[in-house]
Amino acid sequence: MLVPLDGSPLAEAILPLVATLAHGQELEIGLLRVIPSTPPPVSGDTIQAVDVMARLRVEVEAYLAGLAESLAAADWTVLTAVRVGDAATEIVAAAREYDPDLIAMTTHGRSGLQRLLFGSVAEAVLRTTPVPVLFHRIATEATSERRAA
Repeated sequence: MLVPLDGSPLAEAILPLVATLAHGQELEIGLLRVIPSTPPPVSGDTIQAVDVMARLRVEVEAYLAGLAESLAAADWTVLTAVRVGDAATEIVAAAREYDPDLIAMTTHGRSGLQRLLFGSVAEAVLRTTPVPVLFHRIATEATSERRAA
């Protein structure tokens, strides 16, 4: 099972569902985080931008390792991967590379004008991957309440 995450509580809300689906099965769970290829804005030269990207990668790897450790405590095999680029493109590429049975991810559930203006990683993944995709729609209010708790 491939689980794309972006570091937000919204994305992590899929993990309890993944745990439920994985219960009693010998599944390999792949946690994936995609870093945008455009580095965060920094003042200075290119070397500073490269340094920022390197630090960001280390932070992302530590983030995934922490989540993997908690899932591995439940006796699941957990793999982690960090990719750089467009989120939807890299999720689909990872699915082709790792050949999971399922991609499990959350979605804002935007529709209409919001989806047109902001785009939808979930929709792009669904349109371009041959792998079944399980979406778990989370209301923004629910993730705000979870963060406050």
